[in-house]
Order: sequence, then structure tokens, then C-alpha cells
Amino acid sequence: MAEAERIIGTPDTPDAAGDGQERPDAEQEQPPERPRGKRRIAVLFAVAAFAYVLDLVSKMIVVAELEHQEPIEIVGDWLRFVAIRNAGAAFGFGEAFTVIFTVIAAAVIVVIARLARKLYSLPWAIALGMLLGGALGNLTDRIFRSPGVFEGAVVDFIAPKHFAVFNLADSAIVCGGILIVILSFRGLDPDGTVHRD
Repeated sequence: MAEAERIIGTPDTPDAAGDGQERPDAEQEQPPERPRGKRRIAVLFAVAAFAYVLDLVSKMIVVAELEHQEPIEIVGDWLRFVAIRNAGAAFGFGEAFTVIFTVIAAAVIVVIARLARKLYSLPWAIALGMLLGGALGNLTDRIFRSPGVFEGAVVDFIAPKHFAVFNLADSAIVCGGILIVILSFRGLDPDGTVHRD
């Protein structure tokens, strides 16, 4: 009986204490944060998919129903829907550099995909998801719309008074960027750590 207790270990024996010390080590080898990290990645791609689909569907409706039509007034002349094709960057800047903006959008997507592996922060997952969805939305236009591959014009349609015309992808990119700035000022890193400078 004593031999069996020595092999198995009981609370009163050193073997049991040693066994109890091994469990925290085993937990350290497989930290419980890993599943949470996978959930954050799932949130990132869910937000990206939602932003992308919303942008894609809105552009399809605009092209089918609004292009070559009179603008639709939403809030008087303060907010209108009007279909335009934008060969430049967000808000119509840099129309001569369409290919460059296409390459930049593709690079942003690659960077976000690589960063996702170290993602343990829910706010960062949401912010990067908005950036990813917006970048994919406008990149789809660059690739598949006229005048050609990597030179396609983006469909814009949201036209506030005294402001540039934009689309939902632009909105997702701007909102994601603002959230990233806020998180950075608060010292929250994508891996979930908080630092104070």
C-alpha cells in the first residue's frame, strides 16, 4: 500500500507536491490565451467580411439603380446619393496613381493578415477587420471594374454637402484608422498588452 501511494502520490507525500508543481508548468506550455486569440482572429475576419459584403452590395445597387440618374436627396441638399467613378484614392485624391493605390491596398491586406497571428485584443480585431474589409472592397473595384485590371475606378456614392464623395469601404477604412489611433494613444497593443510611456 505504501509503495502504491509513493508511485501515485498523495497530498502528504513529496511526490504529490512535485506532481502539483508540474501542473502549472503544463499550463504555461499551453496558455489558456490561445483559444481567445483564435476568437479574436475570428472576430477580425467576421468584421472584415461584414464590411466587405456591405460595401459590395451597396455598390452593386448604386451601379444598377443610380448610375446615370439624378442624385437622390437623403437629407435635403446636405446629404445626397450620387454615383461617380473614382480612379484616385479615398475621397478622389491622386487619380493619376491608380496602380500605386492598388498595390498599397494589396500590401495593407497582406500586413493585416500577418498581424492577425499575434492578435489577442478585441478592439484591435474590430479595427483591423474594418481596415481589411474596406481595403478589400476598394481593391475589388480596382481589379474588376473598368478601365482595366489594377486600374479600375472605385464606385463612390455618399455625397455630403461641401465634402468629397465616398463609399462604405472608405468609411470602414477611416473608422478603423481612427480606432487604431485611439488604441495606440491608450497604450493597447494588438497582442493585448498595455504599455504606458
